[in-house]
Amino acid sequence: MTAVATRTGALSHSTVAWHTINWYAVHRTVRRLQARIVKAVQAERWGKVRALQHLLTHSFSGKALAVRRVTENDGRKTPGVEGSLWDTPAKKTRAMEELRQRGYRAQPLRRIYIPKTSSTNRWRPLSIPTMHDRAMQALYLLALDPIAETWGDPNSYGFRKERAPADAMEQCFNVLARQHAPQWILEGDIRACFDEFSHAWLVAHIPMERAILQKWLKAGFVDKHVLSPTEAGVPQGGICSPVIANLALDGLERVVKAYASLPTQRAQRAKVNLVRFADDFIMTGSSSALLEQEIKPLVEQFLRERGLELSPEKTRITHIEDGFDFLGQHVRKYAGKLLIKPAQKNVKAFLGKIRKIVKANKQATTANLIAQLNPVIRGWANYHRHVASKVTFYHVDTAIFTMLWSWAKRRHPTKSKGWVAKKYFRARHGRHWIFFGQQADHELELFRAGDVPIQRHVKIRGAANPYDPQWEVYFEERLRVGSDIQVMLAGNGDFATR
Repeated sequence: MTAVATRTGALSHSTVAWHTINWYAVHRTVRRLQARIVKAVQAERWGKVRALQHLLTHSFSGKALAVRRVTENDGRKTPGVEGSLWDTPAKKTRAMEELRQRGYRAQPLRRIYIPKTSSTNRWRPLSIPTMHDRAMQALYLLALDPIAETWGDPNSYGFRKERAPADAMEQCFNVLARQHAPQWILEGDIRACFDEFSHAWLVAHIPMERAILQKWLKAGFVDKHVLSPTEAGVPQGGICSPVIANLALDGLERVVKAYASLPTQRAQRAKVNLVRFADDFIMTGSSSALLEQEIKPLVEQFLRERGLELSPEKTRITHIEDGFDFLGQHVRKYAGKLLIKPAQKNVKAFLGKIRKIVKANKQATTANLIAQLNPVIRGWANYHRHVASKVTFYHVDTAIFTMLWSWAKRRHPTKSKGWVAKKYFRARHGRHWIFFGQQADHELELFRAGDVPIQRHVKIRGAANPYDPQWEVYFEERLRVGSDIQVMLAGNGDFATR
């Protein structure tokens, strides 16, 4: 039997084969319900909000999209503790039918460890839910994210639709570039943020079905065949975890802005601004004393209510002329002019990754090595293409050339430099020393970071909400402009698109 639309806007069904699903109708139905949730939140009709959430989380369309998400994302081949995967249409169909709230019990998460990007000697715990729990989280996220976007702080940019690190960095520029801009910055670092959230606070304040949320939070995890309870925090690896964390941290900007609006001379001259990306944030202020004595205590009180605290070792107050690192960029004023460029630590980590790939492919063909390097170089350059990074790009290209030259010479220790250069490098379009390789019937060339043009990013408006129909034209215009830029770059041979 095929799905049919009901008067409420949801879809009802009996049994629908996976390959017969009308995905256009599914997306349209979910989108309509999400827009209604936004309007109900804006009108503060909380009974209506809960009714619409219930309707969405029990609908065929919501369940179909949830199963589709967990079976098409990057983690679709990573099982949880039960070891099963939904890798056939029949399994996906059955998964939709079994996605029920009645009798639902969250299973423990499978704990694995991944290296932290900032250190090769430290590991970050990652918790992998079962496929069924992932689908349940994806289902409830459909009903939770519209609220998170409606409530979200204007200058919060992490784990939010249509927002990116480039928006956060552009806001840093807007706040700090002016002649009379604030000179002092509080670099905030929350200690073990995802691991320390108060469960009691989350259950009391996160706008979703409390029984379901509590089951996720208390599921525990299995590490080396040992089951451990979870008394605090949200699992890093859960689909809903980033949005839950954002909801818990939303309101911080209102707290500091409320201080700036106080009718005292000190508060009105405070120049307080917040830029937040997930649990990383900076705050500006007119003086070091103001940030230390008045703003920092407000932040600590806000976090304490949620079971969190600032890291004393990593939280610091910095003058803009000394500069600071934020989201892989370095922000600093030189003789009154603000420059944002790739941070040295970020460049070092990137070149370390390139070096690791080159060393791991000592016997690989040139084409295979290029095929592994190009996506890494292109992705890194695209991330930094909105700031003053042209000089850094050329420095990086030189460092990569040096690695590849050494790689090529080691393969032929008895050959001359001229022979090696002729075999692995060529000149083309007026450019020399292009690293290339033959793959099947076509050639591959090494992508150069310096080929990516610097493009000023247009920051998203603070109040923009991708679930609100009132902003639909705005987002379509941003998408059109972005597409035009990508076509232009591709036409120039740059291919510097995300």
